[in-house]
Amino acid sequence: MNSANPLASVHASAKGATRALAKHVAALEYDDLPPELVRLTKLCILDTLGVMIGATGLSPEARVIADYTSRQGGHPDCTVLGFGFKTTALMAGMANGSFGHMLDFDDVCVIASHISIATVPVALAMAEKSGNISGRELITAVVAGADVMSRLEMSIPIPDWRISEGWFATQLLGFFAGAATAGRVLRLDEDRMEDALGIAFNQLSGSYQMALGASTHMRSMQAGFSGHGGILAAELAQAGISGSKEVLEGKYGLFATYVRTKAPNWNALLDRLGDYFPVLDHHHFKQWPACDHTRPVNMAIEKLMEESPFSAGDVREVTVVGGSGGTQLLCDPLESKRRPQTSIDAKFSIPFTAAAMLRRGTVTLADYTDTGRADPETLAMADRVGYRPDPARSAREWNPTVEIVLKDGRTLSRMATDAELSAPSSEQFLTRKFMDCVSFSATPVPVKDAEESARLISHLEDIKDIRPIIDKLSPARTRLPAAVPIQFDHSETF
Repeated sequence: MNSANPLASVHASAKGATRALAKHVAALEYDDLPPELVRLTKLCILDTLGVMIGATGLSPEARVIADYTSRQGGHPDCTVLGFGFKTTALMAGMANGSFGHMLDFDDVCVIASHISIATVPVALAMAEKSGNISGRELITAVVAGADVMSRLEMSIPIPDWRISEGWFATQLLGFFAGAATAGRVLRLDEDRMEDALGIAFNQLSGSYQMALGASTHMRSMQAGFSGHGGILAAELAQAGISGSKEVLEGKYGLFATYVRTKAPNWNALLDRLGDYFPVLDHHHFKQWPACDHTRPVNMAIEKLMEESPFSAGDVREVTVVGGSGGTQLLCDPLESKRRPQTSIDAKFSIPFTAAAMLRRGTVTLADYTDTGRADPETLAMADRVGYRPDPARSAREWNPTVEIVLKDGRTLSRMATDAELSAPSSEQFLTRKFMDCVSFSATPVPVKDAEESARLISHLEDIKDIRPIIDKLSPARTRLPAAVPIQFDHSETF
C-alpha cells in the first residue's frame, strides 16, 4: 500500500488535481491492490468479455462496425472480438468498446457509468499490441482506469447531473479512464500520463441528446469513442505530444466547462489515492440485459413476486412511482415506450422491460430480439404499465416504488432497497452469464475454449501473457463470417 501517500488527507483546494491523478496512475502497482479488488477486477474482465462477444451475434450494428473496421487497414495488432480478424489498436478499441454496450448487459459503477467497457477493451487492445503483458499488469491497468473514472463521478456534487447537465458519464469520463488504462499498460511516467489525460480532455464528448427522441446507435457506441480516444491519447503522449494542463481544475477544465459546477468534491477525487478504491463500494454487475434504470423496477417486481406470489394473468395494472430523472426518461413518452421499435429502444423502456419481468419473473436477451419485442402477451402487459411522478421526493431518491393492482382487488407496493440492489453477484452466476453470452458469438466459440478462457481469467494473476485468452475466444479469420439467423434454444439465458 502507498502508506506514505501525501494526498491521504483532506483537500481544501483543487491545486494540482490533474497532476495528482497522473502521478497516482503512473505509480500504481499490482502489489498495491487489495485481494478483494483483484477478485472484483477479474470478474469485471470476465463479464465484459462475455457481453462484448455476445453482442457480435445479437446486435445488427455490431456487424456494421466490424465491416467498417475491417476496411480501415493498418497494422493488424489487435483482435476484433467475436469476428476474429485483427486491426489496429485504435480501431479494436473503438469496435470492442462499442460492442460492450450494445446488449446493455455490462456492469455499472457509482450511479450510472458503465466503467468496465471504458477500461477493459482498452486494456486488452494495448496488451495484445504490446505483447508479453501479464495478467497482473492487465489487472493493474483496468484498476487504474476504473479508479480515475469512479473518483471523477463521485466528485460531481450535482444531483442527477447527467440529466440536468446533459452528459452520459460513460463517454464523458470514459476518455479519462481509457487514457489512464492505456497509459498504465504503456508504463507512462507521470509527465507523460498527465499529457495523456490532457489529450483525452481535448476529445471529450457524450451529450445526452443521444437518448432523446428516436433511438440511434450512439447510445451503444459511447465506450467505442472513449476507448479510441483513450488509446490515441496514451500513444500520442508516449510519442512526445504534450497535452493540456490542469484539465480537471482549470478555468476551462472538466468541472467548469462540462459539468458546470464551481464546487466539485475534491476529497472524493483525491483523498487516499492508492489506499482506497471506490469501485469496491459502488460497483455491481447486471442480472438483466437492459439500461440500469430498469433494474430497481425489476428488483421490486421480483421481490413482490416472491413475497406475495402472483402470476402475470393476475395483474390489472402497474404504476412506477417517482425515482430518478432516468426513471422518468425511460417511461416517457409512454405509448412509444410500450411499443419499442428496436432492441435499444426496448432496453431503454421501463414499461416494456417491466412487462417482460412480470410475464416470466426474469428478463432475457431473447426479450429484446425482433421476436421478443413482438410477443403479444408482453405487449399486452406493457399496456398495463404506467408512470406517476412523485414531486415530494428528493432529487437524491433514485429508487422508484412499484405499485401493482391485482384483479382480486389487492394492491402490492414495493421499493427495491439499496442493499438488495448492491448484493454482490457470485462467480458462478457470472461464469454462467459469460458462457451464455459467448454462445451468441458471430464466429462460434467452442464450449471447451470458452470454459478454458473463464478458468484462465479466474487465475489471471498467474498468467504471463494474456494473449492466449483472446485467441481462444476469437478464432482467427481473414474475413467476416457470414451472418446467420439467431436461434434461441439455450437452456439458460440471462
